[in-house]
Amino acid sequence: MLQPKIVDVEPLLDYKLKLCYETGEKRIFDVSAHIRGSWYGNLKEPEYFRTVHILPGGAGIEWGEGQDIAPHELYESSVRII
Repeated sequence: MLQPKIVDVEPLLDYKLKLCYETGEKRIFDVSAHIRGSWYGNLKEPEYFRTVHILPGGAGIEWGEGQDIAPHELYESSVRII
């Protein structure tokens, strides 16, 4: 399944992201399960976690050192909010 493009990402408390899609849908994704090991471990730092940004074209999200989460996982493992 192709996911709609992400138009906004907002870092929240407790290592969660609020994702807004081009369809108007809003979802919450919990990043905490990914924060382990040397590659994703630095996401534990709140200042760094808040640097999350959208990839060109809205295809996904990424942090400054290249950490990312697959777009299908962001969509399928997130919870829809109203």
